[in-house]
Amino acid sequence: MSALKVALAADYSQEGWPSMDLVAEMLATSLARAHSDSVETSLIRPRFARPLTRFGALATNKSAFNAERALNRYVLYPLWLRRLREKFDLFHIVDHSYSHLANYLPADRTIITCHDLDAFRTILASSPRRHGAIVRAISNTVLKGFRRAAMVTCVSRATRDAIVAQGLRPAATTVVIANGVDSAMSPERDASADGEAERILGRRDGDAIEIVHVGSTEPRKRIDLLLQVFAGISQKFPAARLIRVGGGLLPEHRRQASMLGIEHRIVTMPFLERKVLAAVYRRAAVVLLPSDAEGFALPVVEALACGRPVVASDIPVLREVGGDAVSCCRVGAVSAWIETTCALLAQHQSREQVSARIAQAARFSWDINAAQTVDVYRAVAEMAARKEAGTSVRSLAPTAEQGEYQ
Repeated sequence: MSALKVALAADYSQEGWPSMDLVAEMLATSLARAHSDSVETSLIRPRFARPLTRFGALATNKSAFNAERALNRYVLYPLWLRRLREKFDLFHIVDHSYSHLANYLPADRTIITCHDLDAFRTILASSPRRHGAIVRAISNTVLKGFRRAAMVTCVSRATRDAIVAQGLRPAATTVVIANGVDSAMSPERDASADGEAERILGRRDGDAIEIVHVGSTEPRKRIDLLLQVFAGISQKFPAARLIRVGGGLLPEHRRQASMLGIEHRIVTMPFLERKVLAAVYRRAAVVLLPSDAEGFALPVVEALACGRPVVASDIPVLREVGGDAVSCCRVGAVSAWIETTCALLAQHQSREQVSARIAQAARFSWDINAAQTVDVYRAVAEMAARKEAGTSVRSLAPTAEQGEYQ
């Protein structure tokens, strides 16, 4: 049997979603390394057209870039992709927010990976906000493609449960395939990466306490809570500083930090190259993740892989990926966060604790992810072939159960 030709439809890198770029890159690499005999994968995306911001006064205009982003994502990408319909056996859209692409592809040969429900929040009955007609129309187009695909892989059981509970997909056409952890995430020193982290952050003082947060400034990341918690920690540990990786704070966060008197204790960094990010994790006295919603939460397992303690929100997905290796606090319970974090800072971290963290992170492997993804490819390809031949089509439900990681 010849290898299946699979197109991995990736995000535009210009959109600036490092986690989505990482998923596409790691899946493509793992498939090529271990499954090239059965799957021939191509990581694809069209060129990002810049008719507005390439030259002149609009070069740094945010509104102009957003207009270009919409043009590329919702018009040019679909038109470009439609021309490739017959060149591949299967299409795998690696970011569910690009699910509208499935509207231009053969439904029975399309797979989508779902990371969270953010792309559908505007049209879910549980959404607390009212949104304009254009935003709702776009979301409905994305949802139409999401429902059209033959199979959806979910990065966590919590994400799959939410999809089914919201009626976005039937359980039989979803499967849990967890993200992996980059091998760069390790407790072992890397002289080059550690040196680069030191160049950026300065030499680590023996008495210094570095609290690390990795992620964007989206509302669900609850940067407001992060700042309140750090303010409480800094009262008990005056030498502490907050290292925030993922770009600068928003104006409202800077105002809050000033009011709390902690603005001079915060170091903001862009998203970092993976080895350097691992070096920053290794410096952390503790990693905090106070989000009120996540799809998988890579920073949790990345920090654990580096052997560092984590305090995270007590929500299903973070309990799922962190297990007993993570300390969980109720979302918004600032005093509990401060108390839990300070207790961790005051205690010696034993070898047994470090080993337990590393063992928990080891459950999440890109090799496992790739192997389970190949199983889905084979099942979808078989179902499409049976449909084309006019023979009976078996359910994919057994495959969905096999996709549950242990």
